[in-house]
Amino acid sequence: MRRVHVLVSGEVQGVGYRYTLRMVAREAGAAGWVRNRRDGTVEAEVEGTEAQVDEVLAWMAGGPPGSRVTAATVTDAAPTGETGFDVIASA
Repeated sequence: MRRVHVLVSGEVQGVGYRYTLRMVAREAGAAGWVRNRRDGTVEAEVEGTEAQVDEVLAWMAGGPPGSRVTAATVTDAAPTGETGFDVIASA
């Protein structure tokens, strides 16, 4: 299993990014969470097989229609065995 922490910058709030990401992650079979941050970025953690995580990261680099991703910083994190993918309260 692989888990990553992702910080996405650009025009990523108010465009359905979090809710579409939840759908994409669930369809890929990945677990984790996503939330908006006060600085205008979106923060997420994604866990799954290498292929599941790669699929979600590929989507995150482009985002939904109406968004404009300028950067996605990915760092490895320790897998937790989390299940499901949720939108959580903003940080």
